[in-house]
Amino acid sequence: MRADRLVAIVLLLQVHGRLTAAQIAEHLETSTRTVRRDLDALCVAGVPVYPQRGRGGGWVLLGGHRIDLSGLTADEAQTLLLATDSASATLGPGFGEGLAAARRKLIAALPEPLRDSVEAARGSVLVDRTRWGPGASDPAPAGAADERTGDPSHLNALRRAVLSGHQVVVGYEPPGRPVEQRRLHPHGLVCKQGVWYLVATAPAGLRTYRLSRVRSVEVTDQPVSEPPGFDLGQAWSGIQQRLSARAAAALVVESAIDPSALRRLRATVGRWWPVEEVGADRGGRVRVVIRFPDARLAAIELVPFTSYLEVISPDPVRDELAAMGRTLVESYARP
Repeated sequence: MRADRLVAIVLLLQVHGRLTAAQIAEHLETSTRTVRRDLDALCVAGVPVYPQRGRGGGWVLLGGHRIDLSGLTADEAQTLLLATDSASATLGPGFGEGLAAARRKLIAALPEPLRDSVEAARGSVLVDRTRWGPGASDPAPAGAADERTGDPSHLNALRRAVLSGHQVVVGYEPPGRPVEQRRLHPHGLVCKQGVWYLVATAPAGLRTYRLSRVRSVEVTDQPVSEPPGFDLGQAWSGIQQRLSARAAAALVVESAIDPSALRRLRATVGRWWPVEEVGADRGGRVRVVIRFPDARLAAIELVPFTSYLEVISPDPVRDELAAMGRTLVESYARP
């Protein structure tokens, strides 16, 4: 741990130019006495740190001494920082201190122009490991993977649009509807449980767009109009609160599913609406309860599971599924 602190002290002085022992101690969350011992150790080791006396004094690095990571590109540095954010959210609080130290060292070691651009980019990307809906404070189920994460080229194009502050025209395919062309003001990207979402302003207000439903992206030359004081973290928190409020008063769908398909149900439908187990039936199926905003959306989300799942109630969802079945029969039945 002491070696980490010594490197961190050099990097802090590299970034700030001059710091007192008390300021360094505050950054590293340790005592001033410990920092003074570390500074003495750096001097003995030949690192050119020395104190400046008098008003406004402190410790400085002599002759522009620095640890240089100038070989990193902006994209590489942003990816490394995003990886530490993701790891912090995935591994939990027990690893927070080490990951925070790693982020601090990486940022401090970057050349100043690159450091500024990377810091700005961090505010436009958020990693969120909690689930959707009423169980939003709970982590996602282990191993819940969803392959429908979207085209990586669309993610890259949208990230460039967010960083450059340009409007986009996207081809977006809402559930159960054809592709629609939408002009958006992109503000940030969120990776929630491995699935990417765009947070953007549309004519109807602030909205989220799942990247797996984006079919095309055109970056325009028109500047983005960002809400005053916009903060991606606060905006995302508000979006989830509104979703939870909708789900609390939503339609309760009771179903029975074959145990072999339960994990896939959690990994797909459960990303939006938590799947709650409520027992088992006599046939060995698992009884589950899921909340949806309406019967139509419930049917759209559950129809891929009809070989494994039976909707027990309510009747409006069963009616929607039956109507979908009739449409398929009418379309594909032989004369």
